[in-house]
Amino acid sequence: MNAGAHLVRSDRSIRASGFPIVAACGGISGALAQGNSLPSRNDGAAKTAITGFVARVTTQGGADFVRPAERIAVFDNDGTLWETIMERNHRKSIVIAGLCALAISAAPREAIADASGVSFWLPGTFGSLAATPVTPGWSWAQIYIHLDQRAGGGANFVTSNGIPGSVVAGLNARADVLVEGVTYTSPTPVLGGQAGISLLAAPGNLGVGINASLTGPLGNTISGSKFDNRMTVSDVFYQGTLKWNQGVHNELVYVAGNIPSGTYDPNRLANLSFGFGAVDAGVGYTYLDPKTGHEFSVVGGLTYSAPNAALQYQNGIDAHLDWAASQFISKSVHVGVAGYYFQQLTADSGPGATLGPFKGMAVGLGPQIGFLFPVGDMQGYLNVKGYADLETENRPKGWSTWVTFVLSPKAPEPPPAAKPIVRKY
Repeated sequence: MNAGAHLVRSDRSIRASGFPIVAACGGISGALAQGNSLPSRNDGAAKTAITGFVARVTTQGGADFVRPAERIAVFDNDGTLWETIMERNHRKSIVIAGLCALAISAAPREAIADASGVSFWLPGTFGSLAATPVTPGWSWAQIYIHLDQRAGGGANFVTSNGIPGSVVAGLNARADVLVEGVTYTSPTPVLGGQAGISLLAAPGNLGVGINASLTGPLGNTISGSKFDNRMTVSDVFYQGTLKWNQGVHNELVYVAGNIPSGTYDPNRLANLSFGFGAVDAGVGYTYLDPKTGHEFSVVGGLTYSAPNAALQYQNGIDAHLDWAASQFISKSVHVGVAGYYFQQLTADSGPGATLGPFKGMAVGLGPQIGFLFPVGDMQGYLNVKGYADLETENRPKGWSTWVTFVLSPKAPEPPPAAKPIVRKY
């Protein structure tokens, strides 16, 4: 590493106590300046670069001199103490990032739960008519999703950057993806219900920016802002469903998961692939009264995520609830609202979970409108909805727009009513 780089290390070893860090901040430079030049280190280029760097920044009157008040000290995982110089405009981010300056600063500590603040389940996935059975056969769905998420400099998270356990402060992320999916619905009843299986994948453009320093157990650092943008492809997602209908009441059970696409790059900030496998299961209900046009749907589930080997990080178990309510103002148009509640139940884990057992939460709400229309011999459905995060905890906050188009078999026409037999006498 360049001796002039910001020598910032993982914050795991500084959680126990702030006092030794505060005490050491004032003494390390003096020890090195007096000739006690890292006796536990072997002589060589790395040691010479370190001691030379410290000597330059601690020599009063020198071109590189930095006042003691502007110095920040951190511990490496083996307990070695370094001093690092930060520009004034970066200090706030670094302090909030949870390094040794926490011992001498009252700045709040925040963190993003789940790796990169991203869960397997995307809140808002289910919506109106979620549990209603459909006409058997093949159907095709196309979903455009725009996501805009931001977390200020006081929010930290573990993310991919080629360093297991890398931590950044601040986030702005934007994604435009086009989900393509096919579904087969069986005409043969299964357990008295209607079975369906779906496969989906999403090519898209993703941009992710960070506005503070990355740190990692390997000691690598990216200081200042960084932005990553690329076209890529998501994992392949599968979903199996069973639906039942009793008049105006409809029930649903589902199991979903992902097959890693191989596009995950631990050296990039921008990834549509998760870098881990996950399984999600849940139940749902839809009330639909064709006479009054009232519709209400709710779907809840739990997600288990496998470890991300590249980040050495495993997300905790997540719970989620998607809901929607609408009114059919005609036979083919309905309007209403939709929302979601997301809550992480268990802590993140693994060597890369350097921010500790932080749990995420999000509540979102927004409008929706849907249209049913014929497309040749098929049935078309178009739904447009938007969500805004009303409240988040340990997750980025933002908004999303969903445009869904589904082409499915048209429901068979009811048989014509038999004409009454008129007898003439």
